[in-house]
Amino acid sequence: MKCSDEENEGVNNNHTPKELPRLSSNGAKFVDEVLNGANQRCLDNFRMDKQVFYNLCDILETKGLLRDTNRIKIEEQLAMFMFIIGHNLRIRSVQELFHYSGETISRHFNNVLNAIMSISKDYFQPPSSDVPMEISQDPRFYPYFKDCVGAIDGIYVPVTVGVDEQGPFRNKKGLLSQKVLAACSFDLKFCYVLAGWEGSATDLQVFNSAITRRNRLQVPEGKYYLVDNKYPNVPGFIAPYPHTPYHSKEFPSGYHPHHACELFNQRHSLLRNVTSRTFGALKERFPILTASPSYPLQTQVKLVVAACALHNYIRGEKPDDWIFKTYEKDASFTMEESVPPLEVEVQPKSDFETQSQCLSFNAEEITVASQLRDSVTTEMWNEFIHNFPPV
Repeated sequence: MKCSDEENEGVNNNHTPKELPRLSSNGAKFVDEVLNGANQRCLDNFRMDKQVFYNLCDILETKGLLRDTNRIKIEEQLAMFMFIIGHNLRIRSVQELFHYSGETISRHFNNVLNAIMSISKDYFQPPSSDVPMEISQDPRFYPYFKDCVGAIDGIYVPVTVGVDEQGPFRNKKGLLSQKVLAACSFDLKFCYVLAGWEGSATDLQVFNSAITRRNRLQVPEGKYYLVDNKYPNVPGFIAPYPHTPYHSKEFPSGYHPHHACELFNQRHSLLRNVTSRTFGALKERFPILTASPSYPLQTQVKLVVAACALHNYIRGEKPDDWIFKTYEKDASFTMEESVPPLEVEVQPKSDFETQSQCLSFNAEEITVASQLRDSVTTEMWNEFIHNFPPV
């Protein structure tokens, strides 16, 4: 398969590793040296532990998705792919490192990408029905959020598109991007990923697509995800109260909630920050997602899904990987609460108008979802007041 000039160009060079290896021989020898050397060298170059790398090669070979060629073994094919997405390199740079033509590297890049896409569904699993440890072991969240299985958020990923297609892909800041929605579990895994929406699409459009398309985001019976105020409070998805402080930066350390809705939003925000930590770990490992790769749009969309699948695969194989360790905890998650003031509770304004735009649910379903949020909030506030009685 011959690649286009655009594809040969590879990835935007906004990010390059601090130090690229100098190869005196060829790519095959370099890969052998890395895989036979210290584990850290494999982590630095191929973005995963050596054993994790070998296991992935075995999976792709066993499933018949990749095979050795006369010149290039599976290990080297995967190494080139990981080198590109893990260091945000142009195909031209990899040519110099591995001593292959741009056509050869591009062909194997696409072969590996398609192979990983073929097994990606195996690594996007629905959340468990068990109460997540992050909730069950924290009195701030248990038993109030016992039916919560994760959190949902969306991000913009830079894209490269032709001049005639750029309009729909410009986001609110005027940047070319695709909009990606993901559901994350509390162990920093992706349960569901929807990529490829134009940057100008509204959050509600992408959300509605995720819950209505054939390959839709499914919520276990009786469970729900946390969403922020970009999304509606509807069955299976609990949003914060509107017109009430929400983000952790609005709650400085030691801040005491003034009423039940503030307390709910504060704890909701602390739990939902798992999305920013999961996306943070993803971008740290695969910086190609922070630039505008000059591949066809379909390839750019595949790259997002493949990167998320690899993220989950590595998390399952090596949960104490250094990148995951970095993002497992967030400083705001340890924020302490202080004694509440004696003030009258303020009732929030209705957000029914925003919710009603979500055409997948009727008014009765939206009312039931609101009642669930109110019952969780009331239980949480009553316990909070009981633990911090007025002096």
